[in-house]
Amino acid sequence: MSGNYSLTEGLYLYPTPAGAYYAVSSTDQDKPRQFLRKLLQEKQTPILNINTLKQLMEQDDEEKCYELLHHCQKLNWIQGLSDIEEYPTGALENILPAMLSKISEKGKVLLADNQGFYLATQGFPHEVAEELSALSAEIATIHERRSGLLMNNMGLKSHAWAIVDAFGNSDVGFWPMFISNNRFVIAIYGIPHFNQPEFVSMVWALSIRYSAK
Repeated sequence: MSGNYSLTEGLYLYPTPAGAYYAVSSTDQDKPRQFLRKLLQEKQTPILNINTLKQLMEQDDEEKCYELLHHCQKLNWIQGLSDIEEYPTGALENILPAMLSKISEKGKVLLADNQGFYLATQGFPHEVAEELSALSAEIATIHERRSGLLMNNMGLKSHAWAIVDAFGNSDVGFWPMFISNNRFVIAIYGIPHFNQPEFVSMVWALSIRYSAK
């Protein structure tokens, strides 16, 4: 216990869907994002105690550890589980499609790498998945080239792009995920459902697989 903070005993740290999204949605290296990324590199949910916080936050000052945890909790980026969870095991090509299917309202979604090849897809025919994956890489190139205008001059913080209808609603959206030095893109037809536990599982599996690369 430190100051006005105290930890609930017997809980295990785990990101919420919002926390997992924040962790991988940008290359910025603020303290909350660093903490969440470190947490997603653990192969099982760690016990909630001050030593765990110091290790994950790379911080020896207990008060600052409590403050950062409280900040993440207020923003609904972190949660405490009553039981240990193990990271999703198995080959990515086998486990990703089921996870992807839960984050798309229409069940049409794919995950592509930075070369424009898809790692997994659900609901899209092979030819469509190939074209969308290639498009996602081209969009990323344009975004990087124009990021000074978009981020600095216009104050836009999102890296996501979309193909919209006449009413401004997204028909197909492209959301990048940054894991270590790797960039992935989720392409979704229709409304995304990132608030699902499967999204956390997917980010966790990718973090374990690619963070050391």
